Amino acid sequence: MPVRVNSAAINALEAVKIDVEVDCNKGLHAFTIVGLADKSVEESKDRLDAAIRNSGFANPKSKNLKVVVNLAPASIKKSGSLLDLPIAIGYLLATSQLKFNNQETRLFVGELSLDGLIRPVRGVLSIAILAKELGLAEIIVPKSNAKEAAMIQDIKVIGATSLKEVTSYLKEEIVLESEKRPYLAQNRSFDTEPDLSSIKGQESAKRALLIAAAGGHNILMFGPPGSGKTILAKSLRGILPPMSYEEAIDVTRIYSVAGLTGESGLINQRPFRSPHHTTSAPAIIGGGNIPRPGEISLSHRGILFLDELPEFPRNVLESLRQPMEDGQVTVSRTSGSGHFPARFMLVGAMNPCPCGNLGSEKEACVCLPMVALKYRKKISGPLLDRIDLQVFVPRETYKNLSSQEKTETSYKIREKVAFARKIEAERLKKYGFLINSEINLKNIKEICPLSSGAEAILGKIVEKKNISGRGYHRILKISRTIADLEQSEEIKEQHIAEAVNFRLSELSQMV
Repeated sequence: MPVRVNSAAINALEAVKIDVEVDCNKGLHAFTIVGLADKSVEESKDRLDAAIRNSGFANPKSKNLKVVVNLAPASIKKSGSLLDLPIAIGYLLATSQLKFNNQETRLFVGELSLDGLIRPVRGVLSIAILAKELGLAEIIVPKSNAKEAAMIQDIKVIGATSLKEVTSYLKEEIVLESEKRPYLAQNRSFDTEPDLSSIKGQESAKRALLIAAAGGHNILMFGPPGSGKTILAKSLRGILPPMSYEEAIDVTRIYSVAGLTGESGLINQRPFRSPHHTTSAPAIIGGGNIPRPGEISLSHRGILFLDELPEFPRNVLESLRQPMEDGQVTVSRTSGSGHFPARFMLVGAMNPCPCGNLGSEKEACVCLPMVALKYRKKISGPLLDRIDLQVFVPRETYKNLSSQEKTETSYKIREKVAFARKIEAERLKKYGFLINSEINLKNIKEICPLSSGAEAILGKIVEKKNISGRGYHRILKISRTIADLEQSEEIKEQHIAEAVNFRLSELSQMV
């Protein structure tokens, strides 16, 4: 009689319940896996045979059995090695080498090595979420994935190191402690990020970084080589507040599917991704035969830094436009589609022309006008319209570079950012948003009330500068953030003026 074991497979970011059905009959040896399994699942037959034998059980070849494994539902493509453990458990149950209670309330995932050890797999956090939704009581996972799965409350997580250990636990011969919920450290070290106090001058850029961090706004810094654009961008993560537990779960889930959680199994720092300009569009957006998260999803709730922005291929830059608006990306393939979150801060850095000296008062630009124009045109108008803050970063004078004057540290600025984000979270909670950059058109008027003076100024600027509807709404969002930094419920004239100053840069006029 067939036996059934609960397991799961990963489809993009989501986990799907898989019933592993195993049937054994006497006859010439055969081991067949059906149910739309890919090559990696098919190869598990040989791994399982060795793992079962080396764990002290009678393997399929030694018993001359015809073994049929059905992975239901058959309409879902299964890939990866995470079904090794449930297939092995199903085989042992079908051959009466193992019996245990509460079979229906347990879920198994894990890859088996030839000696019976259990190796880590991808997507365990999504599987733990699925198990909780299904009302299962226990999930048995590789020991290396246990901390990751334990992030989900109200489900018992057992981390195991070998097939022998799992069978002994199921037969109640040994006791395995359930994994405790990991502690999300709030006092993480910021030693790896440059401190803003060590960057001399560039007060306008520092102010723009403060506003960007407080509201989660996109920012573009442009200026000559050596002016400090890259180090300013790298210092940005140091002023972002720590992630909440819910944000950590969202980010860890993405990294788990990508296989990037590392030994800790928990991502508790905001991501900072800095892909090279030769990176392809699928690597940035996500893709593959089996959809995997790209750089924009790996930057979720963190920073995507694109240095030398015009050097990226045009199709790569244009592919960012829709995710920057929607906060998610849908990757469609013939085998299916996957949805990945992409709430990231885009931080770009670029020179004004190939030689970098266009607009400089001290250095002559050697680029032909058409060459410089073509270089800037790589950043299209629609993409630039989606970047909230655009700030010029000039080369600093020797006087500023050699100054011993103390400036605000990243720690002090981070406190301001955290306070502003707390105000935003309280205001936006009823709308389902976390930060000002997420405000949609439906609620923007209610969330961004203007004083009479501010409304008059903004109206004149929109008419005079021919600002688009998107640009108008982004000015409102930036102004809302500036007002929150000053603890002002109403947006005033000075808030609008500063927002417009950062929004309508020299680069906007050049492109």
